[in-house]
Amino acid sequence: MSLPPPRLVLASSSPYRKALLQRLGLPFTTFAPVVDESRRAGEAAADMVMRLAREKARAVAARFPAAVIIGSDQAATLGSQTLGKPGDFLRAAEQLTLMRGRPVTFLTGICVLDATQGGEQTECVPYTVHMRNYTDEELQSYLLREQPYDCAGSFKSEGLGIALIEKMSGDDPTALIGLPLIAVTRMLARAGINVFAPVSHSSAQ
Repeated sequence: MSLPPPRLVLASSSPYRKALLQRLGLPFTTFAPVVDESRRAGEAAADMVMRLAREKARAVAARFPAAVIIGSDQAATLGSQTLGKPGDFLRAAEQLTLMRGRPVTFLTGICVLDATQGGEQTECVPYTVHMRNYTDEELQSYLLREQPYDCAGSFKSEGLGIALIEKMSGDDPTALIGLPLIAVTRMLARAGINVFAPVSHSSAQ
């Protein structure tokens, strides 16, 4: 008789990541980690998002010691600059003004932690968007309608933000939204969770 799959927990309060993970049809719980998301001095953006993904997963593992935990973090990079969550309209407008007509790479750190076995997998998945030379009026209309102040780089591709893009390039478009499902599926399989295996229910909590 095979053992039941490990309990799955998404270490995030993000509705975008929750909606993405629901695509896999797995039962899971969400729990918001308490982590200081400040960037360390001299820390590269890729290192930062992987470190924060690990820290989020580890923080939640303390609450769910018999689960497989998914942690994720994202930053946008524009040349040598790193763009985080803007928090308000003015900061978002500044970010999008800088991004206009330029390529922006979104780096998503992902960590899958098996709290029972202690195994930990971490990866950084890049995805690049080439922004249009949009007008100030288009920029302001987008911000007022979408209010993407909790999104890295003020960007929501799943909404009106798609109209700000000239083209996109990368291996996994779900990485842009904040949870790279191709990598997640691969990492879950290594942790003993097969997304194609029958489940008793598919609703997320």
